[in-house]
Amino acid sequence: MTPVVKALVTAASASYTANCALGLAVATGRLDSSGFRWVHHAVYVATVAMSLAAAVGLLRTRDRALLTLLPAAVPLAAIPHVSARTRGHALIALTAAPAYATTLVAVRS
Repeated sequence: MTPVVKALVTAASASYTANCALGLAVATGRLDSSGFRWVHHAVYVATVAMSLAAAVGLLRTRDRALLTLLPAAVPLAAIPHVSARTRGHALIALTAAPAYATTLVAVRS
């Protein structure tokens, strides 16, 4: 495992967590994002890009942690097709959490 791959997994996990926190704040009314909705979308794109880079890094180093990250691809691919104003949007987003958590633990041990 290279330091770059560890950094990519950490960055992807942090971006995912930040996006979930932002979505939760908006969904619960703690934050009004009407003037900057694009931020949530930008963080989602960053999460996908960093997750892809982390997956490629794990693949190139033949690290088995790739198998723990791959399940996150399904909710990341599905989430744009579900209205953000529905409970399903949050539930789909949260299904990626175990993949990020498990992968983060795997690359840190």
